[in-house]
Amino acid sequence: MTASPDELLRLENQLCFALVTAARNVVAIYRPILEPLGLTHPQYLVMLALWERSPRTLNDLAADLALEPATVSPLIKRLEAEGLVVRERSSTDERRLDITLTEAGRALRERALKVPERVMEAVGMGVAEISALRDGLSPFAGRRPASV
Repeated sequence: MTASPDELLRLENQLCFALVTAARNVVAIYRPILEPLGLTHPQYLVMLALWERSPRTLNDLAADLALEPATVSPLIKRLEAEGLVVRERSSTDERRLDITLTEAGRALRERALKVPERVMEAVGMGVAEISALRDGLSPFAGRRPASV
């Protein structure tokens, strides 16, 4: 069935609208789950990246998060104020600032292990369904997602 140009132009048929609405709703689902951890959704993403690899430079972290360094920098400063990360000069290159997890930042990972499970419960989906949905979005993400 071919849609007419008028039908294609309807708000409800716009991919951009569906993605923006879904993104806003996903962040709303995470909010009460992350609140007991003391993290916002963007801070959670930073912590996920650091739990995978630490120390990291600001530029490396920003690239992995698909954000600008100027966007990530205030997140790092807030996480540092909370005692979860520290910014230190690199021992190999004094010009480089490394972002490293503190003991509290590493310990927070244990509490965060339940986050994916709670999100799946909130949306009524399992790992396979979440993975398929995530993988279906990969053409819009600019890179291939890792497997769950």
